[in-house]
Amino acid sequence: MKTDIDLDYEVIVVGAGVAGIYQIKRLKDMGITATVLEADPDLGGTWYNNRYPGARFDSESYTYGYSFSQELLDEWHWKEMFSAQPENLEYLNFVADKFDLRQHMQFNCRVQSTIFDEDRQVWNVTLSDGRELTSRFVVLALGLLSQPTMPRMEGVEDFKGRSWHTHGWPHEHVDLSDQRVAVIGTGATAIQVIGEIADKVGELTVFQRRPNWVAPLNNSEISAEQMTEIRERYDEIFETCARTPGGFEHEPDRRGFYEVTPEERYELWDRLYDEPGFSIWLRNFREIFTDEEANAEFSEYVAQRIRGRVHDPVVAEKLVPKDHGFGVQRVPMETGYLEAYNRENVHLVDINETPLERVTETGIRTTERDYDFDIIVYATGFDAITGSFDHIDIRGRDGLTLREKWFDNPSTFLGMLVSGFPNLLMPSGPQSGSASTNYPRGIENGVNWCTDLLEYMRSRDLQYAEATEGAEERWTGHVVKMYSVMLMRKAQSWFTGYNSNVDGHEAGKVRYMVYNGGTPKYVATINDVAANNYEGIRFSLDSKVPQDVMAAG
Repeated sequence: MKTDIDLDYEVIVVGAGVAGIYQIKRLKDMGITATVLEADPDLGGTWYNNRYPGARFDSESYTYGYSFSQELLDEWHWKEMFSAQPENLEYLNFVADKFDLRQHMQFNCRVQSTIFDEDRQVWNVTLSDGRELTSRFVVLALGLLSQPTMPRMEGVEDFKGRSWHTHGWPHEHVDLSDQRVAVIGTGATAIQVIGEIADKVGELTVFQRRPNWVAPLNNSEISAEQMTEIRERYDEIFETCARTPGGFEHEPDRRGFYEVTPEERYELWDRLYDEPGFSIWLRNFREIFTDEEANAEFSEYVAQRIRGRVHDPVVAEKLVPKDHGFGVQRVPMETGYLEAYNRENVHLVDINETPLERVTETGIRTTERDYDFDIIVYATGFDAITGSFDHIDIRGRDGLTLREKWFDNPSTFLGMLVSGFPNLLMPSGPQSGSASTNYPRGIENGVNWCTDLLEYMRSRDLQYAEATEGAEERWTGHVVKMYSVMLMRKAQSWFTGYNSNVDGHEAGKVRYMVYNGGTPKYVATINDVAANNYEGIRFSLDSKVPQDVMAAG
């Protein structure tokens, strides 16, 4: 790409997590002058920060790793079917070191703002250390679950013991023995934590507002022999991931829910319940995602499994969700979570019955009583998908902020570009094919597409690319339409953009955050756009963009 403007970088990538690592690898291979800006002291993103006990994949490890290098696939040995955080971080460091990517990364560099200069047609990126950098393109490789939210409670700062959000679990070892520990929340993270620490603490008190459906992870070690067999079939594994809706090895049962007998349905469910990972969710009948009666029947099956694992029937009933059916939001996978409530040292507090009032100097006060704790763990979720974007001052043409544009609902073209924000790319943005799928499979698709777009522009000396308003409206309308057939539209979850701890989030209001059409349909769509000279994107040959920007092709 030719330019008469002195730039610090042709491309600035924000975020050194799974997406950012792969994006800088592709840019390095192209010979583009680029850098990655990472707010944390080191790379890893989610796997750098989330060091809480029990943190691990819910995707099969060998489907989570990158697929772009045969050499990498041959060298890395996954130790567990669902790898834990320390190994996951080790893997990402191994990748960065193997391909010499660290030289292109800057750490402790929090981006405060990225503002499009319309006169010079460049992005001005301001960092927390006071530096200002310029680039032709900005690639936002921001984590979808990287902006933690604290509960709306008084007194959080008053507590004299130790406390933290799970996202900020201390990097040093925390001795939990003989400690009185509170966990606020029973979402996916809390479920991992509780199952892991129940037998390691003195007393554990769980404060639950809304229970989540859970299913056993059924993790296991991967032997050297098994890893050899996995390597031999990597092509098959990734081909399967590419053709399944969720980007996993799990393919849905093609039989119709009502075409088989109840006995056959229960036979399938009993088998899936004992299989590893998301089998129980994604190898199931497709109707459980779209049909109220089918979902209700399966949800009752899972409820019975919960009741069978928790000894106290009163506690068991509190752990059965009543406000949504199984599988209408991402299912937390657990190891020993339900059995934790059979322990004498574990207590469940339903805050619908006895609401939280405040945090005190010594613990937590509900409407019923005061509890004393040594440690409080806030497992209160994230401002998901758009939250990490909202916490950067991102301004496009005419001073429009991305936060303002997305206040009611995100709107994008393919989840990777936004009208009014030229040369801004998001390989795993809202409404892309990443949030609702096996994340690395989704980000490889997104990074590859964004990189191909840059190569297309480079080969034609194009300086400027922006989604048209019409293309953005059509894509967002398609995303909204896809929600209409899914039961997830009725759930209060990050798939629908709901978090009670975030201003502007309202129960029952759907924000259309993810693409529900599945991996094959998404990939076919973005490939068609590319094959048609990136139809829906305006390009310019000049660094100064004329009023009537020429269309692609």
